[in-house]
Amino acid sequence: MKTGRPKIKVPLEGVDIILDILSATVLILLIAYTVISYSELPETIPSHFNAYGEADAYSNKRMIWLLPALGIVFFFGLYTLNKYPHIHNYMVNITEDNALKNYRFSTRVVRFTNLFVLVVFVFACFTIVQSAKNNTVALGSWFLPVVIGFSVVLPIVIIVYRKRINR
Repeated sequence: MKTGRPKIKVPLEGVDIILDILSATVLILLIAYTVISYSELPETIPSHFNAYGEADAYSNKRMIWLLPALGIVFFFGLYTLNKYPHIHNYMVNITEDNALKNYRFSTRVVRFTNLFVLVVFVFACFTIVQSAKNNTVALGSWFLPVVIGFSVVLPIVIIVYRKRINR
């Protein structure tokens, strides 16, 4: 893809390293929890929950591997995407003068998104496993609003902050 944007390496700061380590740790926990729990699962497990956190669809227990598989794809996909910030989507024209601050912000947003997605996957996996074992772990009325709220608030924060750094 030819964008004409400067291709620079964005130096990592402490928060970037911490976010990457946290994301990798959460991914490892997701895989480990699935491996440890798999043998204890019944052949049929909950695979979908309604807005009240009640199981309303069921699948074969092999479907539990979908969450770690998607977690691996998301983690490495977003991690790789961060190596090429010049191909990210920006609302301003990227120049030599503003490239570093925009690239740094964009890669940080991707890092936060990566961590958020993995945390949601861990929570979903935990809920499925506990529900399959007949332990009551309701998603509760807070889960859906928190996920949707984060998904709505994050882009607003991004737009406001992006305008601030590009004044």
